[in-house]
Amino acid sequence: MKTYIADGMLLITAIVWGSGFVITAIALEYLTAYQVMAGRFLIASIILTVLFGSRLKKASKSVIWKGALLGTILYIAFALQTVGLQYTTPSKNAFLTAVNVVIVPLIAYAVYKRRIDGYEIIGSLMAIIGIGFLSLQGSLTMNIGDALSLACAVAFAFDIFCTNLFVQKEDAIALTIIQFLTASFIGIFVVISQGEIPTSLEKEAIYSIIYLGIFSTTIAYLFQNVANQYTTATKAAIILSTESFFGMILSVIFLHEILTSRMVVGAVLILLAILIAEVKPAHPKKKLMKTIDNQTPK
Repeated sequence: MKTYIADGMLLITAIVWGSGFVITAIALEYLTAYQVMAGRFLIASIILTVLFGSRLKKASKSVIWKGALLGTILYIAFALQTVGLQYTTPSKNAFLTAVNVVIVPLIAYAVYKRRIDGYEIIGSLMAIIGIGFLSLQGSLTMNIGDALSLACAVAFAFDIFCTNLFVQKEDAIALTIIQFLTASFIGIFVVISQGEIPTSLEKEAIYSIIYLGIFSTTIAYLFQNVANQYTTATKAAIILSTESFFGMILSVIFLHEILTSRMVVGAVLILLAILIAEVKPAHPKKKLMKTIDNQTPK
């Protein structure tokens, strides 16, 4: 039962993250990208500190510097994603962001020299082709929004890799609090340094920031962290990768975005790349040998 609940929590997270692309696009009509990020991280930091602030009393220096590093990476990732959304569509932004699942194995190879298997290579190649279909214009150029969205995928990949590395020895919730506190501090500093402190806010902007802060940041990340305790990493990655589909669907429904057949082909290729890289279907012969081995009396 816990596994089913965990999978449900991950699916909710994917839906919320998918809706975040739409809500962010709405917020950008009234606020700058840096104001949006500062607002969402500030709200998340306040909520988490109120709920779990007691954990910070026991935070070690290791937790603090690791959380600060995660917060810096997270802010950079969201900055690339949010600014990129100003120059491209929410659906393209969503799918290009999802490429981070394919990039993570490449980072693991670079750090640990872990061999990349054939399925990961196939997934990476399919992702590159899919990006080409999705992003390259008639002149075979990629617009700035697509390039920033792709760079954001790399940043999110580093965030995922470092988070998985750090939570093995540290308190995940304490890390998350410090991560959000760091991201909000950077966000506020950037807004002040650029002279973008808002003097008035439209109600649409307020609603968007509240939604992003509560649902897309606080609840989504808490659901992800809790659910990962009761399901496998592969299944979690597959479920969470559907955020790009929900982002596309909700963009069409609420923003009336028009998708071309070329973009659909690119999106499908990227999703298949993600699934191949994560599921890594076993060769039939290997499956048979594994079954025989499991049935052999020990």
